[in-house]
Amino acid sequence: MAITPNNEQAASQQSTLSTLKGLLPFLHPYRKQFALAGIALLVAAMATLTIPYAFRQMIDLGFSKIGNGSNGIQNVNLTFLALFAVAVVLGIATAARFYMVSWLGERVTADIRNAVYSHVINQSPEFFETTQTGEVLSRLTTDTTLIQTVVGTSISLALRNFLLFLGGLIMLFVTSPMLSSIIIVMLALVVLPIVFFGRRVRKLSRDSQDRIADASAVAGEILNAMPTVQAFTHEKIEADRFSSSVENAFTTAMRRIRARSLLTMVAILLIFGAIVFVLWLGAHAVVNGEMSGGKLGQFILYASIVAGAIGALSEVLGDAQRAAGATERLLELMSVQSPITEPNNASTLPPTRGHGAKVQIRDLQFFYPSRPQTPALNKINLDIEEGETIALVGSSGAGKTTLFQLLLRFYDPQSGSIAIDGVNIRDLRLHELRSTIGIVPQDTVIFSANAMENIRYGRHDASDEEVMHAAKMAAAHDFIQHLPEGYQSFLGERGVRLSGGQKQRIAIARALLKNPRLMLLDEATSALDAESERLVQQALETAMQGRTTFIIAHRLSTVKRADRILVLDHGEIVEVGNHQSLVALDGVYAKLAKLQFHIHEQ
Repeated sequence: MAITPNNEQAASQQSTLSTLKGLLPFLHPYRKQFALAGIALLVAAMATLTIPYAFRQMIDLGFSKIGNGSNGIQNVNLTFLALFAVAVVLGIATAARFYMVSWLGERVTADIRNAVYSHVINQSPEFFETTQTGEVLSRLTTDTTLIQTVVGTSISLALRNFLLFLGGLIMLFVTSPMLSSIIIVMLALVVLPIVFFGRRVRKLSRDSQDRIADASAVAGEILNAMPTVQAFTHEKIEADRFSSSVENAFTTAMRRIRARSLLTMVAILLIFGAIVFVLWLGAHAVVNGEMSGGKLGQFILYASIVAGAIGALSEVLGDAQRAAGATERLLELMSVQSPITEPNNASTLPPTRGHGAKVQIRDLQFFYPSRPQTPALNKINLDIEEGETIALVGSSGAGKTTLFQLLLRFYDPQSGSIAIDGVNIRDLRLHELRSTIGIVPQDTVIFSANAMENIRYGRHDASDEEVMHAAKMAAAHDFIQHLPEGYQSFLGERGVRLSGGQKQRIAIARALLKNPRLMLLDEATSALDAESERLVQQALETAMQGRTTFIIAHRLSTVKRADRILVLDHGEIVEVGNHQSLVALDGVYAKLAKLQFHIHEQ
């Protein structure tokens, strides 16, 4: 299942708040930390709201009576001492709030990244066929960073400014109900354009994140194929393609920035316009003796707090819009469910007797999701005995690798079944099933680690001696010993420091270290020279003793050693037998053999 953007209309209807609710499962474990941050936030807000009242006292009881002697000066001194005490409380509470919310932002972001990554790596190959790696990486990095901003900063700022807005509003009414009523009506009219522009910012935020992900996908694809790009001299073409993708992301980001700038401008102009008008009325009230100077000063400060809170909330709203877009994208990724599911009541395989696994395949039919009209495998029936070696031959696209993928349960067939030692593989836990199977793929994967760890990937708890023994069996020990640091030599990203044959011998050693019941060899010797092939063939013959083996191979030297040869054509088994009987049959296999012999004669 591909991860694709939601329908735009549905996205616009869903509120930012309801989208951000998707983060609650990640926030829930840290209720205690949120409570502590909330207490610090509440104390800081109360300290801030105390300041205007102190200024009123200073003006009305201090400055206005300063001519009365020591009482006025004493009031000023006490007021300033009180202000300093408030500043101390405000500083401590603000520092505590900053520490707690920053910790929460980092912690929750780490949890989200872990959850998303764990979810992605458990998806079936079908997911990775339709999803670019760069897209997933963008969601893991850029999107989670936006969420970190919201959790670690914006939520705190939103709550702080909401408390200041609410507390300031209450104090405005306490100070002057008439002026406060006027300002509330005017502020209510301001909310409508802010909400309108906020929705547009949210949509553009989502679009901006999608374009960034597109650029990451392009970069990831090309960086993983640099030898091919350079061999075909496509450096400029690919640089231009990436540049186009980046410019597209920039254009989309600028639309978001313009909309957010307009939102900020509208909010500030309308809010401060309303406040200035109300203060003009208050100034007239002081002139007419209807209000004291201190009271007006208090009203101005509370009005400034309310206005500043609303302005800050509009800024936070912009961050929240971007985070909502990022949250949508991450929740989309988390909502993707693999079609390969674990059984509720799992069976277990019987204990191994050291002779490999018995495999039964019945009426197996499979269509790839991308090609639902063409069967990749059609009505396959097989009985493989313990310890038997089966060779699969046929032209490309005949269904050989597909059978391997079904044995590993990377896909489930549309009909039919596969059983190992009498147990349907759908009834096994995926870990148990795949633990019993070793595979040497055609395209060898080498990790960015040393030779020892690359082989130990076959069994993470293997000792160094077991790793070296597997390497010797795969004819890899000698060339590893000649590396600069032996088994501790770093092999480079994707094994760039190794030849194709060396990579495959590492992969063979990895599979042998696993010591599986069932071995799957997909062109395991295709990249080896004649000498290495001879060594690996000897090692594989030793390794295949006591286990069932499937071999996909085009080289007849490999095929001839099999107990049975299955010839596949267009997803069906068309011939079964050994080398001699199939050559005598003069069918598909005989044609393949004649072609290879002819090539060798050349």
